[in-house]
Amino acid sequence: MVKKSKVNFFSFSQPNLPRQKEQPDRIHPPVTDRGTVPNLKWSFTDSHNRVLPAGWARQTTIRELPASPEIAGVNMMLIPGGVREMHWHKEGEWAFMLRGSARITVVDQNLKTFQDDVGVGEGWYFPAGIPHSIQGLDEGCEFLLVFDNGEFDENETFQLTDWLSRTPKEILAKNFNVPISAFDNLPKEERYIFEAPLPPPLKKDEIRGLGPVSEPLSHRMIKMKPMKMKYGSVRIMDSTNFPASKTIASALVEVEPGGMRELHWHPNADEWQYYLSGQARMTVFASAGSAQTFDYQAGDVGAVPRNMPHYVENTGKTTLRFLEMFRAPRFEDVPLAQWLAFTPPELVREHLHIDEKILKKVPPKRVPIVG
Repeated sequence: MVKKSKVNFFSFSQPNLPRQKEQPDRIHPPVTDRGTVPNLKWSFTDSHNRVLPAGWARQTTIRELPASPEIAGVNMMLIPGGVREMHWHKEGEWAFMLRGSARITVVDQNLKTFQDDVGVGEGWYFPAGIPHSIQGLDEGCEFLLVFDNGEFDENETFQLTDWLSRTPKEILAKNFNVPISAFDNLPKEERYIFEAPLPPPLKKDEIRGLGPVSEPLSHRMIKMKPMKMKYGSVRIMDSTNFPASKTIASALVEVEPGGMRELHWHPNADEWQYYLSGQARMTVFASAGSAQTFDYQAGDVGAVPRNMPHYVENTGKTTLRFLEMFRAPRFEDVPLAQWLAFTPPELVREHLHIDEKILKKVPPKRVPIVG
């Protein structure tokens, strides 16, 4: 007679408690959540990190976050003197400095040049096809790169050293009118990120060209005058106040405890978010009775398909800071409160069965952060 096993097979399965604590609203969703909504969250921690002696890089693209076909992001670090080698992309590149500072160097299609040192809360925009480089300064740096195509792949960048290593030396010699031996020491493969001496002060760093570019390519987002409210502030940057950024619009949002980014949607582009600090909850309504809630913290990426209404609530005890990014020349959103307030009250009352006094409290201007 075979003796029956007393093993409890459920004992082999243990929940990932740290992960559950990061996503409480996925484990116990609000009763208003319903249906199936695509995953709208990814963490750079879950992305492959390409680590080199002079820095590292990891990316979040449509492969990691399929709900974001319009924008991809790269999180990169350079040590002091570390160089992200001279290169260019098929996509436009927008950047935000998270820590430290870096020098950017650009030569455009008209042989005009641009050079600048950018620090925390600052960054740049490089149009597609324009060659550039980035070098970490005294403290090194960490920054976020945002590209106007979710299919972007950092590993498919056009690198200077990769290109020349794939070009016959006799062709290089003919191009520069020098002996072939001049290229004996060329790297045999791309350098990507490598260490170099720190550059001299910006005013002494020699740069040749046919004059400066027509529009500055760096921005000082953190120094913009914010739109301030009781529960937070918003800085909006797009082609209207940063003319070089013709394909990417952005907003730096700060929400104090007890506050939230109001109920709204974006009619002109998908939204790609990067959480800088604090804790957040976002519920997205996907039509057809479907809605899902997600939790975020620093280093996480959020996505909201265009026209899907949502809010972002500060669920922590410290200031919530995050970036809203769009593949669009201008920032656009439609707020729920003003939409209802600017509609005939009788019509709204018939829809929602609410008192007209509620709508009279809605301010006539935008209030992106409410509490």
